[in-house]
Amino acid sequence: MYGLINVGFGNVIIGDRVIAIVNPESAPLKRLKEVAKEEGKLIDATYGRKTRAIVITDSNHVILSAIQPETIASRFMQTFTDIEKLLEEIRQAERRTEE
Repeated sequence: MYGLINVGFGNVIIGDRVIAIVNPESAPLKRLKEVAKEEGKLIDATYGRKTRAIVITDSNHVILSAIQPETIASRFMQTFTDIEKLLEEIRQAERRTEE
């Protein structure tokens, strides 16, 4: 229910498929990045800039982003809030038509 989330430079991901947004500095995440590359599941959306976040999806794809994890997470929350507002407007419109 999150829709599309911007991960930088016009690249978007499907929010519902995201499992985690993490900082790439730890050794296990560096290994995860290498494994994903070997398996053909690494998507580099950094445009040559420093990787600041790794997004892990439910399909085991690993997406590299040049945007901070906190920024991506705040975009998730904003998208969720926008969708909730839209759903509430639809519910109110349906109630009005039923009356």
